[in-house]
Amino acid sequence: MARLGNTAQRPAPVELAPMTAAQHGTATASFDHHSAECNAAPTAYYRAYRETCPVGRTDTHGGFVYTTRYADVVRVARDDDTFSSARATAGGEGTAIVIPRGPGLEQYPIELDPPAATRYRDLINPLLTQDAVAELAPMVARHTTRVVDAFIEAGSVDFVRDLTNPLPAAVTLDWLGFPEADWARLAGPIHDIFAALPGSERARRGAEGLAYLDQRIRELVAERRAAPAADAVSYLAAQRRPDGELFSVDELVSVIGLLIAGGVDTTTSLTGSTLVHLSRHPEQRQRLIDSPDLLTNATEEFLRVFAPSQSMARTARTDTEVGGCPVSAGERVLIPWVAANHDPAVFAEPERVDLDRDAARHLSFGIGSHRCAGAHLARLMFREMITQILTRLPDYRVVEEGLVGYPTHGNQTGWDAIPAVFTPGPRATGTRTAALGRAVELDLVVETVTAAAEGVIDVRLRAATGDPLPSWAPGAHLEVRLPSGRVRQYSLCGDPEQADRYRIGVLRETAGRGGSAELHAVAATGAALTVRGPRNHFPLVDAPDYLFLAGGIGVTPILAMVRAAARRQLPYRVVYGGRSAVSMAFAEELRAVAGDRATLLPQDEAGLPDLDGLIGGTGADTAIYCCGPGAMIDAVQRACDRTGRAGQLHVERFTAGDDLEVAFDPATNTAFEVHLARTGVTLSVPPEKRLIEVLRAAVPGLTYDCEKGYCGACETRVLAGTPEHRDSLLTEEERQAGRSMMICVGRCTSDRLVLDL
Repeated sequence: MARLGNTAQRPAPVELAPMTAAQHGTATASFDHHSAECNAAPTAYYRAYRETCPVGRTDTHGGFVYTTRYADVVRVARDDDTFSSARATAGGEGTAIVIPRGPGLEQYPIELDPPAATRYRDLINPLLTQDAVAELAPMVARHTTRVVDAFIEAGSVDFVRDLTNPLPAAVTLDWLGFPEADWARLAGPIHDIFAALPGSERARRGAEGLAYLDQRIRELVAERRAAPAADAVSYLAAQRRPDGELFSVDELVSVIGLLIAGGVDTTTSLTGSTLVHLSRHPEQRQRLIDSPDLLTNATEEFLRVFAPSQSMARTARTDTEVGGCPVSAGERVLIPWVAANHDPAVFAEPERVDLDRDAARHLSFGIGSHRCAGAHLARLMFREMITQILTRLPDYRVVEEGLVGYPTHGNQTGWDAIPAVFTPGPRATGTRTAALGRAVELDLVVETVTAAAEGVIDVRLRAATGDPLPSWAPGAHLEVRLPSGRVRQYSLCGDPEQADRYRIGVLRETAGRGGSAELHAVAATGAALTVRGPRNHFPLVDAPDYLFLAGGIGVTPILAMVRAAARRQLPYRVVYGGRSAVSMAFAEELRAVAGDRATLLPQDEAGLPDLDGLIGGTGADTAIYCCGPGAMIDAVQRACDRTGRAGQLHVERFTAGDDLEVAFDPATNTAFEVHLARTGVTLSVPPEKRLIEVLRAAVPGLTYDCEKGYCGACETRVLAGTPEHRDSLLTEEERQAGRSMMICVGRCTSDRLVLDL
């Protein structure tokens, strides 16, 4: 979350002089994350140090130890025992969670350490769970529609002034319970605090605005204690500390002030940076327009690349070391989220914005006990703003000459002005874009499983309730959550007109990380599966004719597309290749639909297709669709480039997902009991159920996010029992200690587990 207080002063430019690894220790570097060099190109600046001196010491801003690698940032951020967030540990005046320190009131819980911070996290967490935020979706959409309506007829806009600042402010303040008269008056000063240089007139206005915010929070808490309403401040004002006393007004001022800061300018920054990027990269903007479902995945990539909070800081409690660099008690340590998010050890080609990347490991929401509690709300606001912009003013163009960025990007980054022009459009007149919340989650059962080819099964699914399933279109896929916690995506290959069932084809990947093998093992008639979707990143666009190219299991989305083209009586041709005839799933079904428009090419009999001939023989308006192994898609892309058809190509790659995923055998799952120490409830966890699925049905306000064991949001203290760790976050030492676990993927190797819940 963001902080209330001044951004750091911008020092005079310094020469970038990376050190060698041998210079760790007491030697100092000229590292300065507020320098002109870093402001101009932050990722390149951090990369230079990561490659030469990834952890070192600098004497700028009073001296501190800097880090640049993902692993070191995670280690420091998660180790509250060694690295403190509290002002008291750092000593002196001002907030200690940024470098250099800034003025401002102490903010709970971000400037406290556990266990003191825990009571305030427990206070706010129930307001910001996935379920609680999902209920806010209509309100977010309503405000977004209202804000866009105010400028859509003009044909021009300053996205910061007119959208990305007022919208998050309105949503956050409305949710909390502030009257509409306060929204504009509070939004401006919060943005001023982040965007102004210290000592400037604008910074003074921001400070005055914070004084007014303090006053209004106190007044609103008093009003809600006297007459509660259906808002978040009423909820907070009624809560009690563990000793039974109401939280004091001073405590609530700190907590509510942090919620406002975290909800307003951080989302402003992310949305603005994304809008600028999409203006500069119209091909990615068009992909999001053509495939709206892609935004769910792309949001994490935008968060990774455009992290609003660039860095934070901790203070060492004791003498220690980080990445080979000694750190003395009392020294401050910089943990730059932006550097971690661009570490090639975790994210391949980190400076490339890849809308298909699984970027769930990004640290833009932090990690550990201070991970941003408002992550779900931030995503919801961001997606709704981007959706309405792409839907209602899709041809917007940012006026580059008018862009104004923050004066320093060392702690917070963002834009102060983003002027843009677009074709004027109509006001919504009572309609609105549907808000994007969580993906639809469905409980399905396996209806039938049959062999489709060598190593491929044809799985048909229906709703556990027997109800009709959500509609879908060719190119859509399901995200299947396996009993082990693994997540895999499979294209729907059935008929969209069959509303009572879904159909997927699953190839058993012998060299994979176990997901396909697990699905082959558990897919039996009557087996239960939880899925999300359908989502469509590969839609079938309108075109006068089509060329479909399928390779191996890539035939699954192509089969649905061919069926749709045939039904519409559109011209098309389909070419399907595979290693051998026995490995080619759905070949006869494809032939039955397409007849002589289908060409089947088993490689061991027919060799490789003549791609230049196939693609070069298409018309200038032919839509070319390709799905299959990466090597095949690469070859098709090269052929399209050679034949002048690159703009007509649509592809979907089947990727294995996250290369850092922990491998394990789900066959070892055993049943166990979990006892919740705070409530005294004991629950049974069967082998086919995930621990978190059992817990979230019984624990209101349960905190979790990625459900992959990456983010640390669900880390829970273990009081007894032997946890089985299946996350990729805990260190080996932490695993051996068994004092905490990630309940989204972890299990238990003993008969009973006792958790601090």
